[in-house]
Amino acid sequence: MALDMIDVAIEITIGKEGKYSNHPSDSGGETMWGITWKVAKKHGYDGPMKDLPRDEAKRIYRAEYFMEPGFDKVLPHSATIAKELFDTGVNIGPKQPCYWLQQCLNRLNLKGKLYADLKVDGAIGPNTIKALDSYLKHRGGQGELVLYRMLNCCQGSYYNQLVDKREKDEDFIFGWYLHRVG
Repeated sequence: MALDMIDVAIEITIGKEGKYSNHPSDSGGETMWGITWKVAKKHGYDGPMKDLPRDEAKRIYRAEYFMEPGFDKVLPHSATIAKELFDTGVNIGPKQPCYWLQQCLNRLNLKGKLYADLKVDGAIGPNTIKALDSYLKHRGGQGELVLYRMLNCCQGSYYNQLVDKREKDEDFIFGWYLHRVG
């Protein structure tokens, strides 16, 4: 059975996240496959994090980090953007990439000529998808690349600000830039 695009994105992210971790500087605490204890518990897992099955982690990733924030709605328009939003959401929480997508689309709408400014509410609904579709139809492959780069710039800026506020995150910034900012 062939993997669908969501499965592919999940497998790539699991590869970045690795297996069990309980780093003292990690605000997420104990994790397995990149799933935090808090998120695993929210999805009904109550065993030791070291024992979280990979398939359970994949189920949680799909529900919490792909379907719930609406990245599945982006997928038919741009697998590249959907996978980027998902991976970023896994690392910093899924709401922030939703805001960034809307903000970036507002910056790229040619002063409202392509589509009206979006309400930046972090909800990927029909208006966000219509704006994304209009933008990509107008700009094509280069537009997808520019939007991808803009999202990565937002992510990099977020990491820089985080480290400026919380010195303990210096333990992670090299890896974030190596594995998360493209």
